[in-house]
Amino acid sequence: MSKKKKTYNPISKDKITDKPSFLEYAHTVGSIKFEPTKVGQIKKTAEVAMVDQTNMQLKQIYEQMQLLATQATAIQNRVEVSRMIYKAKYSFKPLINHTYHLYEDDQHEHHLSLIGPDDWGRSKQFKKFIASATLLADHTWKIIQEHTDA
Repeated sequence: MSKKKKTYNPISKDKITDKPSFLEYAHTVGSIKFEPTKVGQIKKTAEVAMVDQTNMQLKQIYEQMQLLATQATAIQNRVEVSRMIYKAKYSFKPLINHTYHLYEDDQHEHHLSLIGPDDWGRSKQFKKFIASATLLADHTWKIIQEHTDA
């Protein structure tokens, strides 16, 4: 009678499989090394990249909004000065592409003049300089210089 020789397998049964492609690690010496990914780390990296990207885009939109607000303010100033010019007193016909100067007198009335604020010399006729503007071809006024309180 032959005795069956009992063999001992040192590899644990939960460490072997009949489907090695599903293992989390390389199953042969020449296999590519696979490391389990840390899902939390991947998500955090993606979130940081997303926040950086959206912050950059929000900054660009904010800068565009600032530019639009500046342009809107300039247009409002232009309309205000243009209204003052059209309500002002003057005794000449303004010509296109010529610059004129708007002043305010002691009675708070506006006057359009051919004489600039630096051309009066010692005899200033008006209390306050408002603006210098050029008449454009569409009969709107382009503000060249405005009075500053400084």
